[in-house]
Amino acid sequence: MKDGYVIGIGDYQGKRRYDLAGARVVPGLIDAHVHIESSLLTPAEYARLVLACGTTTVIADPHEIANVYGVPGIEYMLAEAARTPLDILVMLPSCVPATPLDAGGAVLAAGDLARFRGREGVIGLAEVMNVPGVLMGDPDLQAKMDLFDLVDGHAPLLSGKELNAYIYAGVQSDHECTALAEAREKLLRGMYIMIREGSTEQNLHDLLPLVDACTAARCCFATDDRHADMLAREGHIDDCIRKAVAGGLEIELALRMATLSAADRFGLHDRGAIAPGRLADFCIIDDSDRFSVVRTFKRGVEVVDAGYRSPTCPVIPMRVRIPEPEDIRIAGRGEARVIGIVPGQIVTRDLRYSVDGAAIPDTTRDILKVVVTDRYQASGSGVGLVQGSGLQEGAIAGSVSHDSHNIVAVGLNDADIIRAIEEVVRLGGGLVAVSGDDVTALPLECAGLMSVLSYEEVVDRLGALAEHTRRLGAIENPFMYLSFLALTVIPELRVTERGVFDARAFADVPLFL
Repeated sequence: MKDGYVIGIGDYQGKRRYDLAGARVVPGLIDAHVHIESSLLTPAEYARLVLACGTTTVIADPHEIANVYGVPGIEYMLAEAARTPLDILVMLPSCVPATPLDAGGAVLAAGDLARFRGREGVIGLAEVMNVPGVLMGDPDLQAKMDLFDLVDGHAPLLSGKELNAYIYAGVQSDHECTALAEAREKLLRGMYIMIREGSTEQNLHDLLPLVDACTAARCCFATDDRHADMLAREGHIDDCIRKAVAGGLEIELALRMATLSAADRFGLHDRGAIAPGRLADFCIIDDSDRFSVVRTFKRGVEVVDAGYRSPTCPVIPMRVRIPEPEDIRIAGRGEARVIGIVPGQIVTRDLRYSVDGAAIPDTTRDILKVVVTDRYQASGSGVGLVQGSGLQEGAIAGSVSHDSHNIVAVGLNDADIIRAIEEVVRLGGGLVAVSGDDVTALPLECAGLMSVLSYEEVVDRLGALAEHTRRLGAIENPFMYLSFLALTVIPELRVTERGVFDARAFADVPLFL
């Protein structure tokens, strides 16, 4: 190695030599699609964690902070990326807000994104999630897609002629496949398939049969949304490799997906392999059957954890009208639309139940109230019903609520729901569990999305929240499920500060039919 690049393979003399005692060396791992904000860590702390897992490059979409803070949010992420040896390559957020109906903290038009074209570290346009906008030829959306050669997709369950039109418009990849047939259809129409394994978006097991010697070049791994505790406990792309091999995939194909396939997808011909002229990004694997990273090298230099450094952080004031009990009371009875949580997925089900608003919570059928409160314009709160949270008492709330990141809460009684919302506001953003006088919280002071704490402290706080929510009877990873209940671009039902939203009809709908 010299000047951060591989000179060659063979018998060379160098100023410094490393004896690896027969250990295996593999190229640095690449995450093909991730939202760093979803780790709840600042970029530098995120990098500390994933570099130790052998990851040397991530393709990041900063649309979480862009929805809250706009152009300054993207600038913040680019500046923070420069503080770490991890290569954080940015795909610019294509849909801020996610749909024309959503109202967050910013609106980014094509002109706002154009200023970033040619910036170091900016390589393309991230997931185009406004599928109706693409199909209807929205001119601003098309102008955004025309800015870059690389355009990532986001098209859950899209099929047939609509899928053809979506690809024809210029979209090249998808990370939203949840079923094998869906992934095969998109692959056969020329898309790159990013097999995702996040905290709640766990698609690897179902999609693994897609990968073989013929298709591996078009498949790569993505974590999308993975909390810090899962990163610390299970790993990053190394975890995807282990799970893939355990599922029967040849190690060589899993490694290709984690390295060369991802590099080729994004035209990163300077990495993805250990070969002359490529970056000297690689990791050392122990000699056990388990794929365990023991050392990571970035540009020829061994990565040594320098420890926690206090970050700079944008603090975004919240403008919130705390709901009163009458604001979130469900009046009426009849057949109601209920959001059905699907374990291990972020898609939901459009369930129909006969409901008496006065009889909510209905713990027998696990039907609880979900409230979304506007944190930007103090416009009020929307109310819906959700099944599958598992809560038997108390409430949980958070300011991480994809993609607008309003405050979302689920609970058994209005007093606990309101108290949880109040605590999130008091913290300036955070994740909160409330039951009686017992309150557990993780402050997220950085735009209401990320913590200024070290990753070790964030993992500890998440552990305390997990213990509290288990006592309340909640589903595993309840805050990740909570954060997606307002994501209007994922089928089937969602809830916003306006009320219930049908993602298939792309429209607000009443709670009762």
